[in-house]
Amino acid sequence: MGTGDAVLKTKKFIKNNYFLMLLPDDLIIKKNCSKDMIKIHKKFKGSVMASMKVKKNNVDRWGIYSIKKNIDKLNFKIADVIEKPNTKDAPSNNAVIGRYILSKKIFHYLKNQKKGKGGEIHITDAIRRMILDQYLFIGHKFRGNYLDCGSMKGYIKSGIEISKL
Repeated sequence: MGTGDAVLKTKKFIKNNYFLMLLPDDLIIKKNCSKDMIKIHKKFKGSVMASMKVKKNNVDRWGIYSIKKNIDKLNFKIADVIEKPNTKDAPSNNAVIGRYILSKKIFHYLKNQKKGKGGEIHITDAIRRMILDQYLFIGHKFRGNYLDCGSMKGYIKSGIEISKL
C-alpha cells in the first residue's frame, strides 16, 4: 500500500516527538548520514530528509524538492516536494533519499492521506501537506556514497561495492 501506509502501521511504537526512518533500498556508506541529520534536526527543531541531485531524466523515480532557502552548503529549507513527477513538471533534480527525521504529527496526515501515484499511500504526499501547513522540512545533502538497491542493476552494483569494503 506504499511507504505512507507502512509508516502509519508503526504509530503505536513511536513514543518521541520525532523519529528516524531509513528505507532499506537506499544505502549510504562511508559517512554516517543519519548522525549528520540528527545534528541538523537538533539545531533547527524540524524534520530533515536526505537529498542528492539526480539526472533530470530520472526524476520520475523519486520525490523531488523545490528549495525555499539555502541554509548552508549542505542544507536547505524545502518549499515543496512532489512524488515521482514527470520530467517537465519536476521543480528541480533534488531527490528525496531514504533517510527521514519526521515529526510524529505525520501520523495525523497519513491517516487521512488519499492514495497517490500507482494507487499507493506515499509518505511524500503527507509531507507535502505538512509543508503547506508551514511545518519546517530541511533537505540535507549527505556526504556519504549512495547505493541504490531499488533496481536489479543497482542491487547488483551495490553488492559489488559492499564486497570491496
